[in-house]
Amino acid sequence: MNLPVFRYHPDPLNTGSVVASSAECRCCRQKRGYIYAASVYAEEELEDAICPWCIADGSAHSKFDATFVDSEAFPEGTPEAVIDEICERTPGYSAWQSEQWPVCCNDGTAFLGPVGIDEIRARYRDLEGAVLSHIIYEMKISGGAATRLLGSLRRDASPTAYFFRCAHCERVHFHTDLL
Repeated sequence: MNLPVFRYHPDPLNTGSVVASSAECRCCRQKRGYIYAASVYAEEELEDAICPWCIADGSAHSKFDATFVDSEAFPEGTPEAVIDEICERTPGYSAWQSEQWPVCCNDGTAFLGPVGIDEIRARYRDLEGAVLSHIIYEMKISGGAATRLLGSLRRDASPTAYFFRCAHCERVHFHTDLL
């Protein structure tokens, strides 16, 4: 069964936000072979309990008032329709602190996944300097500490970088998060 298409999270299997599972979805009561495995903001405990189809069609939001990204993750001025689609009908991702969702070209960006220095050097080599600049200028870490932080980035352990791409101009955005 093909997963639904998420404009702002094109490969939730690769990012780890959706995993193969025999669990029954608490929303539609079906076993579809996949379950959402990242953060859910709702009154009820819905961890590992919602299928991607119920996220995509908005039924999980309608039934449980569930959201999948914190509405505070967006910069000021983000269009309300973008925030609604990402929060209510798009798989989120798990961050060490709180997630951030960059906006570019007056639209939300697509989440590409968590990355460490190995992934940066393998797939995003041309962005290594930009990540270091972010550490220095945005995180206010300089000198050897900045270089050590860059070298310590891990996909599955703190600290982690989270990469996003603009669907319009193709620019890659990122933020780093650590415990």
